[in-house]
Amino acid sequence: MDENINQNSNRGPGQNVPTVKGPNLIKILLFFVILWVVMNYLFGFGGGKNSITLSYSNFKNEVTKGKVEQITIKGDHINGKFKNMYLKVNKSTADTSRYKYFSTIKPTIYDPNLMQILDQNNVTIYAKTKGSPWFSYMLIMAIPWILIIGYFIYARNKMSGKSGGMLGGGGLLGVGKSKAKKYKHKKANVTFNDVAGLQNAKKDLQEIIDYLKDPLKFAKLGADIPKGVLLMGPPGTGKTLLAKATAGEANVTFYSISGSEFIEMFVGVGASRVRDMFETAKKDAPAVIFIDEIDSVGRARGTGLGGGHDEREQTLNQILSEMDGFEPNESVVLMAATNRPDVLDPALIRPGRFDRQIVLELPQKEARKKILEIHTRKVPLNEDVNLENVAARTVSFSGADLKNLVNEAALLAGRKKRDNVTKEDFDEARDKILLGAEREEVINDEEKKVIAYHEAGHALMAELLPNTDPLQKVTIIPRGRSLGVTEQIPQFDRHNLNKKYLLNRIAVALGGRCAEKIVFGDITSGAASDLKQVTKIARHMVCQWGMSDRIGLVMFKQGEEHPFLGRELTEPKDFSEHTAKIIDEEIHDIISSMEEKATKILSDNRTKLDALAEGLLENETLEKSQIDWILNKVSTGNNHNEEKENKYEIKEN
Repeated sequence: MDENINQNSNRGPGQNVPTVKGPNLIKILLFFVILWVVMNYLFGFGGGKNSITLSYSNFKNEVTKGKVEQITIKGDHINGKFKNMYLKVNKSTADTSRYKYFSTIKPTIYDPNLMQILDQNNVTIYAKTKGSPWFSYMLIMAIPWILIIGYFIYARNKMSGKSGGMLGGGGLLGVGKSKAKKYKHKKANVTFNDVAGLQNAKKDLQEIIDYLKDPLKFAKLGADIPKGVLLMGPPGTGKTLLAKATAGEANVTFYSISGSEFIEMFVGVGASRVRDMFETAKKDAPAVIFIDEIDSVGRARGTGLGGGHDEREQTLNQILSEMDGFEPNESVVLMAATNRPDVLDPALIRPGRFDRQIVLELPQKEARKKILEIHTRKVPLNEDVNLENVAARTVSFSGADLKNLVNEAALLAGRKKRDNVTKEDFDEARDKILLGAEREEVINDEEKKVIAYHEAGHALMAELLPNTDPLQKVTIIPRGRSLGVTEQIPQFDRHNLNKKYLLNRIAVALGGRCAEKIVFGDITSGAASDLKQVTKIARHMVCQWGMSDRIGLVMFKQGEEHPFLGRELTEPKDFSEHTAKIIDEEIHDIISSMEEKATKILSDNRTKLDALAEGLLENETLEKSQIDWILNKVSTGNNHNEEKENKYEIKEN
């Protein structure tokens, strides 16, 4: 169970700055409100609830009847007191109200008979000046508000650092208090058993766990444990889960907060929250502090467009200061996670701060199987579900993607009112995640034929070219933002991409556009995503992977993933305009040569292209076995495997 940190920061000697806690502030505000109500009651005209407002005529009638004891005249206002209780009957409800006091307003027209009537009925008359009492009344009414406004001004000055010290105790209404969630001992219930894969990361964290359990063991050897651990990796790879599991393995208190929660409107609030969080963690040591998405406050200072941000930079400076201030005997470890390590400030990742950096990669096949086993613990599976096969068909899936896959499959099974989750549910859930949900729009026959030949072009290129990922499925059912999809699944997880494989990928991606041009003599906009993909691959080959003979073994920043916002506009290019022209020519040459190759292959195998397109028009979706049957049926008698391995092998220049 989590709880918010509410402890106030301790102050050192000489820092006797008074702080105002939340409950005390509420009492003060409540006192001012009560004071205002009392003042309004005592000094309000008419004496409060026991007063009635009379018309001037009724006032004179009551005086004539001898029911008025005394009056006070103040300008045009007349307040008075009855000799006995004044009764007023409500005719609709028959309720009777009693009043002791009254008030009325004297007309501006002079009434010479008023004083005579008052004397005849022995009414005591008081008179007050018009100016001074009203000023006193207003002053008394304003005093509580003046005090409240003054307190807010005082608190604002404290928050902006002009008077210093207040935010250490939380500031106004706890604005400066840390928002980190605290998980006490044995409350997180997450250990390394709940984290599948990531064996290398677990080994790196094991000595952190040993240190938190027994700090003296390392102190005797003169070893300093890393103060900061930075977890880096793509989204969904388990950075947050691994941090929580580290605290669970060590059985220590775990504090979790997002980097964006430090930033507020007032400058200095984030720095105060950092101080409060570290002070509280030191009291609960041994402890683990985890800052998720630290790049929101830890980005490099003085770079990009728009200059700096005072609040963010002060928060970062405070984090750096707190990490330097760790004493060897303070068993507090700071962990942070980011998927943007390239934008972090160098001062944050230098040795002595985040000096241990752990990279989390996408899970491999065996790790994916273990992740699926963890997420299907409470999911009833049908006998036809083989998690090893599911893991093999989910290349490039992160841990979060696999969790989503299991959840989608369970939802589909529930929608179909099944008692367990079947292989069909997993296949449909996987298609929904990778390809998108099926669209219900109706496509006319002519456009459907173009889509069929486009996807048949992709499929035939994938079948005929060597060194390509195996073809699994082709469909012309609109899904997501695409009108058709050709699905290829790698046989194994690739870590290195060779030039032949990349060129074949470009050729396969261009197969759809080439098929349209061969069959219809025209091209459509359906190849937009294919062209984007092939341009990206070709640019990487030329600029980053040294696969261009004209450019040579150099690397340029073009094509880098997630460039720092604005940095490429403020830094000079690392190549000339002449080199930029050569880069563009090389990219164009690679794509053009693969287009020519795809056109030739599809033209030579026009019969197979037509057969695949007809099969798609008839069935809308073709599985691997159906594709092989169609191609074998129209085969000219040549050995298909020999044709794939030799005839269309890409020759190196």
